[in-house]
Amino acid sequence: MLDEIFAPWTGRRRGTIVVVDVVESVRLIEQDEAGAVARWQALAEAIVHRVLPGTGGRLVKSLGDGMMLDFPDTRRAVAAAFAIQQACSEVNEGVADPRRRMWVRIGAHVGEHLVDALDVYGHSVNLAARLTTVAGPGEIVVSAEVRDQVTDTLDARIEDLGDCWLKHVSEPVRVYRLGPPGPEPTVEPAAEAHALRPTIAVIPFAARACHADEAVLGEIIADEVIGALSRSTDVDVISRLTTTALRGRETSPALLAERLGATYVLYGHYRVSGARVIVTAELCHARSGKVVWSDTLRASTASVIWGEAPLFEHLVDAVRSALVATALQRVQTQALPTLESFNLLMAAIALMHRQSPSDYERARRALELVIDRAPRQAVPRAWLAKWHVLRLMQGWTYDPAEDGQAALDATRHALDLDPECSLALAIDGLVQTHFTKRLDVARQRFEGALAANPNDSLAWLLKGTLHAFQGEGRDALHDSRRALKLSPLDPLKYYYDSLAASAAVAGGEPVRAIELAQRSLRANRRHTSTLRALAIAQWQVERHDDARTTIAELRRLEPELTVSKWRVRSPSAGFSIGDDWARTLTEAGLPP
Repeated sequence: MLDEIFAPWTGRRRGTIVVVDVVESVRLIEQDEAGAVARWQALAEAIVHRVLPGTGGRLVKSLGDGMMLDFPDTRRAVAAAFAIQQACSEVNEGVADPRRRMWVRIGAHVGEHLVDALDVYGHSVNLAARLTTVAGPGEIVVSAEVRDQVTDTLDARIEDLGDCWLKHVSEPVRVYRLGPPGPEPTVEPAAEAHALRPTIAVIPFAARACHADEAVLGEIIADEVIGALSRSTDVDVISRLTTTALRGRETSPALLAERLGATYVLYGHYRVSGARVIVTAELCHARSGKVVWSDTLRASTASVIWGEAPLFEHLVDAVRSALVATALQRVQTQALPTLESFNLLMAAIALMHRQSPSDYERARRALELVIDRAPRQAVPRAWLAKWHVLRLMQGWTYDPAEDGQAALDATRHALDLDPECSLALAIDGLVQTHFTKRLDVARQRFEGALAANPNDSLAWLLKGTLHAFQGEGRDALHDSRRALKLSPLDPLKYYYDSLAASAAVAGGEPVRAIELAQRSLRANRRHTSTLRALAIAQWQVERHDDARTTIAELRRLEPELTVSKWRVRSPSAGFSIGDDWARTLTEAGLPP
């Protein structure tokens, strides 16, 4: 029978290519070389001796951390993929530590390919391999061609992931995720407020080859990170007293998820070398055991003891960035209704600040889904209002009046739900600034937001921008500096730097404005309001050629923009500073 499996086929034929890829194989080998290899060998044996003979497929090649299989029948190929995932689960039985378990992701595509006795070639083969990059651990992702040949619920549960861009593939590919045959699972509604934020457990870092008097460093590291994360409004952090009880225990992330309700776990170890501390940290998705971020950091022992090490800022920044990146990856590759509310909200906030119309529309769909799930929460409605404001500011609206009314309706509803929600008050101030142009009402909203939460960095930022529009340079500088100080590691740092650049222009600090604008553009080169602030600042310091180059880039991104169109939508119209900025933009090359 094995001779039939490996029998050489030659020529061009139509079939289904299935690619099996081991998730994080390098890490598994590094952690437990003998165990990882043994589990892979057991899986490979199960595929060759149990799966392929019953499904008519053949093994094309095995690379030690993956396989390529070829099937004449698509339904049998799908059945084989499910059998492989089941075999992988069996191989993991008895492996207590989730981080050492082996997971595979599978991609499949059906089409014509070239075949010889040793290999298969062609676009179909490449596409099947690329589809594995969309799949998560334990998942099967297929092309539309495969989906068309299987029956929903009978052959597989099918989830439409939409159009996905795959590396080295010129056009987006429609992809689907397959689950075992059966009815669709019911998604249970979560508690609204809690569901909008992930929960993180920070475990005291373990000492490696340290003296007894250095054992306290692990507690200090955890304390500092817990304190910094606790100041964030977009995550819930489990208390230090709870996580300290887990110090030194071999507790799996999955068990933490069950006992603490943790979505993510941050843990690691450290060792002391001379006057330096070397820290290795990992952020793990609790239920899956998947490591979403890891790094090795160094700092002086004294700076850690005194809580002044840049290491802490780096850890917190990396954790928050990893959470956003994970949310974005899931929102861009998976069907929105299947995702957790906090992933939808975090990804939507990030997507709406990109300069891609498709990302922007996906952000709206995600926000609307969160609102459907949490109809009594003010926060997602406030962000939806900002979505409408940004659409006007970016020139993407077809009906400014309609977007303005939608933004007002969203903030009004948010404030009806929670009159003291600082985010809703701040966003309503933004709406009043850009849509109604009722700047006195906007100022009241920002002051109300700061009365409710004096540490609301977004309220300080938007209030500073309001001062800038009115030519109140000193106040603009003060408020924008306060915003940057309160949120030095914000995931939307480019947005803070962009608005702070406008405040610096208004405050008569063009050199500082250039620095802020350039820093903002390094993170998002397509943000047109940043380019406008940069061009004005460059012209003010007589860097005229640079200003003209900036205006050229601005016109490339927004070809229809003119000074008169900018004045119509800018809240600075009617103030002398608006006249000054309009004149400068004209001199720098923006059409009148």
